[in-house]
Amino acid sequence: MITKLDSVLLPRKKFIYHYKNMRWARGRHETYLCFVVKRRVGPDSLSFDFGHLRNRNGCHVEVLFLRYIGALCPGLWGCGGTGERRLSYSITWFCSWSPCANCSFRLAQFLSQTPNLRLRIFVSRLYFCDFEGTDSEGLRMLKKAGVQITVMTYKDYFYCWQTFVARKQSHFKAWEGLHQNSVRLARKLNRILQVLHIDHTCSPSFKATSTDEIIIISVCLSQPCDTEDLRDAFKLLGL
Repeated sequence: MITKLDSVLLPRKKFIYHYKNMRWARGRHETYLCFVVKRRVGPDSLSFDFGHLRNRNGCHVEVLFLRYIGALCPGLWGCGGTGERRLSYSITWFCSWSPCANCSFRLAQFLSQTPNLRLRIFVSRLYFCDFEGTDSEGLRMLKKAGVQITVMTYKDYFYCWQTFVARKQSHFKAWEGLHQNSVRLARKLNRILQVLHIDHTCSPSFKATSTDEIIIISVCLSQPCDTEDLRDAFKLLGL
């Protein structure tokens, strides 16, 4: 493992503090990234590497991971020989925050040059995401680049606890609101990522001044929603 990577296992309190999917995560200015790198080494065998990173010296953790990817994924670009076959990798991230717009752009650009790499991202919280913001557009860019982006659920937290945390035989205990916040964030991420179409069956009594307003009204009427969903819609409508 690379010596500059953080200690392979996270302290329990640090994991809970940074990965807790609370509604208002004040004071959590760092992003933690737990990763699993898989490579097929034979017909019936895989190699695994795992560890975690966090922001360093103003460098976002997603970009920091790309700096180390050559060591984590040898043979990703082949071995330099003409016609050399590139090795295929599958990488999974568990991030305390979703990527910002700039990191999303850089990731999408990198993935366009490495078709032999598949990336999945599980996020605990959404980073300043609203429907029109650049960070939301960055997530849509990642989806278009083939990245599977998902909000973490209980089983993902349990997996991280078992894999990345110095738990000392302690069991993972869900905090209050874990499931409810996960569902709320998953709905919001789904609305950000999905391709929204105007629903022409909406009542003609609604007058919209822009396409965005029509889309939001359509979503509110055509799919189940909770109070948080309505707040997001009203905010975009300026109500």
